[in-house]
Amino acid sequence: MTDKAPKLLFDAIAAIESAHEFMAACSFEQYASDKMRRSAVERQLEILGEACSRLARIEPALTEKVQNLKLAIDLRNRIIHGYDAVDDEIVYLTVTQDLDALKSDLTQLLAARG
Repeated sequence: MTDKAPKLLFDAIAAIESAHEFMAACSFEQYASDKMRRSAVERQLEILGEACSRLARIEPALTEKVQNLKLAIDLRNRIIHGYDAVDDEIVYLTVTQDLDALKSDLTQLLAARG
């Protein structure tokens, strides 16, 4: 891993934590009806996906090793480039169900860097 990797790992983990915080105790209906919350969560997913994309560029092997890394990158691309076709339910389910495994893998990688 390069010297940029720890910062990218930290940024990705922080984005996951923020997305979880913004979604805490929030039902799908509450999420879908709250424009500010949706915007905040989507911004964190953009940061997460960009950090993961940069990690994958400097360490291509991580794409296969890190669970849901590609999911984060693909979701970022959907939010950025397909902003008019973002499915709130997919975003909600991703944050509430899919990011824990990614966070765990990223945290282990960061810890291994010391």
